[in-house]
Amino acid sequence: MTQTAFSQLLDHVKKTTALEQVGGILGWDQETMMPPKGADDRATQTAALAEVIHARATDPRVGDWLAEIDADQLDAADARSLDLIAKEYMRERQVPGSLAAELARLSSAGQTAWVAARKAGSFADFAPMLTEILQAKRDYAACIRGDGQSLYDALLDTFEPDMTSARLDDLFTPLRAALVEIAGQAREAAPLEGQFDTDQQLALARDLAATFGYDAEAGRLDLSVHPFSSGQMGDVRITTRVDEADPLNCIYSTIHETGHAVYEQNIDGTRAFTPVGHHCSMGVHESQSRLFENQIGRSRPFMDHLHRQMTDRFGTLSTGDADALYAAVNRVAPGYIRTEADEVHYNLHVMMRFDLERDLVEGRLEVADLEEAWNARFASDFGMQVPDVLNGVLQDVHWSAGLFGYFPTYSLGNLYAASLTEALRADFPDLDDRISRADLGEVIGWLNTHVHHHGRLYPAIGLMETATGQPLSAEPLIGYLRAKFG
Repeated sequence: MTQTAFSQLLDHVKKTTALEQVGGILGWDQETMMPPKGADDRATQTAALAEVIHARATDPRVGDWLAEIDADQLDAADARSLDLIAKEYMRERQVPGSLAAELARLSSAGQTAWVAARKAGSFADFAPMLTEILQAKRDYAACIRGDGQSLYDALLDTFEPDMTSARLDDLFTPLRAALVEIAGQAREAAPLEGQFDTDQQLALARDLAATFGYDAEAGRLDLSVHPFSSGQMGDVRITTRVDEADPLNCIYSTIHETGHAVYEQNIDGTRAFTPVGHHCSMGVHESQSRLFENQIGRSRPFMDHLHRQMTDRFGTLSTGDADALYAAVNRVAPGYIRTEADEVHYNLHVMMRFDLERDLVEGRLEVADLEEAWNARFASDFGMQVPDVLNGVLQDVHWSAGLFGYFPTYSLGNLYAASLTEALRADFPDLDDRISRADLGEVIGWLNTHVHHHGRLYPAIGLMETATGQPLSAEPLIGYLRAKFG
């Protein structure tokens, strides 16, 4: 009876997951290819699909199947899938179908409103939509939260299971103190200057993605306002952006998104469409992109390869040799844009957003006061006055899509990446030489074995502690940053 019920349950879940992936493709299309006048129709389409998905996720038959299955008769992977299905079922059945559809509609409409507000340079134009999105997310959090769980922690759990804001505070407090210290010691360097052809930048981006293990036959690279990665296994798409005066933006956006994509492409294919055949958490996901982007992509050894690639395409660089390019890539100075921030200031950007969105969700900050709160906190943390909303509160797409609880996973990813790098160095004493030659096959294979392949077979913290051989801590990241910038 158990095997029959589990087979029926898994077939149901696989079809639901397939529909979720269709939703992902609709989102990708909205960001890359959709004509502007398609926005209203896309919001309706997204809401309709979300309603169908929610109905399947809360189908009473799921509860019946769960009741019939004896987990002791399943192997480890199937038992883990069963646990994940049960958790999702118990959570989603608390959410009315109308709210699920409304959240999907607002996510689509919100991103359209965000783009329009950015063009107008006006937070006031976006505030009414953000108010609607925030209230819907509060309603959702109220539906799914457990006993004693805050609204914010309920949302955080959807991106980083078993993590709490209290644990984040314990991790971020020593990190923040160290970042302020390191930022005060770091030195400036001459920036990379010139004009860099768009087509050549995109050609370099595709070559770099391949260097880091991206399978172009299982994905594609396109342009978007805000770079992102989407999809799973055989169809994982990445986007980047191009500024002809700043090729490093394209280069590091591409390497970052490639980290996400390579993770998705290397999850065990035999578990496709099952709960285990899914990424472990957004913190783990971010660890892969940040390790590619920073510990490898911004390292001195990698500059030998990147300098050759850039001079082949763009001629002599204003910075001169590979040492000077390394200095330019690793300039440390406060800036307005999170995605363009150096490694020292990046986490200060994230922690600011974490505090602001937590206050929004918990009702300590209202949308009407968000721009002022953002500007005040930025001035306090970075010593600079925000000149406009594009450099301030409207720079990130996340809140327009309702992704409250997502931001802290970026810093978690940095913590995990630093620990993973220590483990890589222990297993590859010649790691720097491999990076210098852009010979990353075995390094990526190590990540496939220790992280990617497992999908969601293990909880995030357990997976990372097994891979790295050490408990989650801010110390490896602090040590890495001090060694590099102190």
